[in-house]
Amino acid sequence: MPIPPTLNRRRFVQLGTLAAGATLLPNPARAELAPVPSLATLPALPYAFDALEPHLDARTMEIHHDKHHAAYIAGLNAALTKAPELAALPLPQLLAGLPGVADESLRMPLRNHGGGHWNHSFFWQSLAPAAKSGEPSEALAVAIQVAFGSMDAFKKSFGEAATKRFGSGWAWLVVQNGKLKITSTPNQDNPLMQGIVPDADLGTPILGLDVWEHAYYLHYQNRRPDYIAAWWNVVNWPVASKRLEDAPGQP
Repeated sequence: MPIPPTLNRRRFVQLGTLAAGATLLPNPARAELAPVPSLATLPALPYAFDALEPHLDARTMEIHHDKHHAAYIAGLNAALTKAPELAALPLPQLLAGLPGVADESLRMPLRNHGGGHWNHSFFWQSLAPAAKSGEPSEALAVAIQVAFGSMDAFKKSFGEAATKRFGSGWAWLVVQNGKLKITSTPNQDNPLMQGIVPDADLGTPILGLDVWEHAYYLHYQNRRPDYIAAWWNVVNWPVASKRLEDAPGQP
């Protein structure tokens, strides 16, 4: 191999030896030299864009998934390239540990974009075509009855939380110490962010509803209550039931 004109032979040999040695280092040592973050990727929807019509229209679903969710992933990955040690963490663990990220210029994009990625991934799985949305499991139905008195009362309380969330945000059904609870968060915050959003600090998410305008404005314009009412037709109750079953502390 010809020696580049800017290098003398001795320096060229030294550089080649260093390069060869680096490739022979054990994996941990190589990782310390050049950590490579595990970047997030956009998950595919588990149904077609038009599968939730007429309740959620195809164009909104396409823009919501391909543009908005993708933008959160891009923002998250940009932040993770600056902190590759955090990229190795599972996203729920990363979000739960946000108070420990001292650099606010890093913590805020992780909060906003990491929250946006997790929330939307959770949201897509919470939806199903109306014909396949199913019913709550017996355990979830009983938990709803105990916590809210009836399914209708639960839907009313949840709808109020979603409607009254000022500006952009989310409404959540969580399980806390074996009991269901309704809460809401601003922006892309979620109940995993312990120490960040006190009202959402406790509980495992069972259902989440996106009430950002981009989730409904093309079809429902400013009629958020109409969007919320339509959403109940495409709730994936088997998935919600499984989340309750898998929640910590459940029998």
